[in-house]
Amino acid sequence: MNLEMQWMTLLWMLISGCVLGVVFDGVRIIETRYRFPRWSIHGLDLIYWVWAALYVFRTLYHSNHGELRFYVFLGLFLGVLIYFLFLSIPTERFVVMLLKVVDKVWLAGVRLVQILIIAPLKLIFKAAKLLLGFLWVMLLFMLRMLHPLWKLLKFIFLPLGRRLKLPEAWQWVIHKAEAVRNRWSRKP
Repeated sequence: MNLEMQWMTLLWMLISGCVLGVVFDGVRIIETRYRFPRWSIHGLDLIYWVWAALYVFRTLYHSNHGELRFYVFLGLFLGVLIYFLFLSIPTERFVVMLLKVVDKVWLAGVRLVQILIIAPLKLIFKAAKLLLGFLWVMLLFMLRMLHPLWKLLKFIFLPLGRRLKLPEAWQWVIHKAEAVRNRWSRKP
């Protein structure tokens, strides 16, 4: 392998070391900010290290076809060291600021959903409930108002109905209706 390719691989490993440091700090800040359960932190660490191994392998494969040499480890170590010495604090501040922005956007989105969707649905539900209650009261009122009218019509037309000769089928229906009424009106 020529010297130029070795220097390019070293440079790519320096960059990969910095990227690993950035992602590590980001994961650490997210874990502490959102207070994940203790058992899930180990899973997140495992995911980070699997990702880191795949990322370094992919970068190494593209830079020098996957040849593993001393300068690859040196580049990774120097990249992580440079990151933690010079870039860690600005990155942490940036990630914290970014998480604050994400939190504010999330809260604004939740509030927007509450205002534009949930509140109108609650209002429609209350209006429908009020309307149905009003219609129910009106129906009961109308039935109470019609009750005296029904008694009056029954008083007027009952003697007329007795004098008319009803067909046999109607007499059977009236007989059954009177039997049901008598059964329900009996006292136990």
